[in-house]
Amino acid sequence: MAKGINGNYKRSKRMRNLNKNCRTYKGHSLIEDVGDYTVVDIETTSLDSFHGEILEISAIKVRNKKEVDNFSELIKTNEEIGYFTTNLTGITNEMMLKEGKELEEVLQNFKTFLGNDIIVGHNVNFDINFLYDNMEEHLDTYLSNDYVDTLRIARKVLPNLRHHKLDDLITYFHLTQRNEHRALNDCILTNQVYIKLSEMMK
Repeated sequence: MAKGINGNYKRSKRMRNLNKNCRTYKGHSLIEDVGDYTVVDIETTSLDSFHGEILEISAIKVRNKKEVDNFSELIKTNEEIGYFTTNLTGITNEMMLKEGKELEEVLQNFKTFLGNDIIVGHNVNFDINFLYDNMEEHLDTYLSNDYVDTLRIARKVLPNLRHHKLDDLITYFHLTQRNEHRALNDCILTNQVYIKLSEMMK
């Protein structure tokens, strides 16, 4: 569907808000081996949180390093999903029409699921910045949870590894290769990578 006036207004509002506060209430980055946390991953239409939209939010709740619950929802977008995004993620416009929910509803559901947990993710600043900006804009609240970035840890404990992308770590630890970038599958693999990195930190 075409982007309307409301979409343009919201994005200009987001840019004004970000220029004003620069994510003042964002949580702190930790390098720790934690047992209880929530792994988070999102799929988006762009790498730029000023202009991109969130397509999918997924999360896995972990207690004592064991998966106990999961969350995964698609989000309706203002613009049609392009070929590149569909090819990368497997998410189609038809899927959005059938399964996509309103952004505010998904953000609220995700916020409830997350609670006060520490967030774990790979290159998680990307995900947190998108979520922070959208929660501020649509829910008038802030994503202030502290977070652990497996990318940051991998660079410290595996300094001789040439690259530290999620796929590189999946290969390094001999985990199941991913054939598409869906958020819930990435959460599962990120959690497996984090457990391996935690063992190395010890």
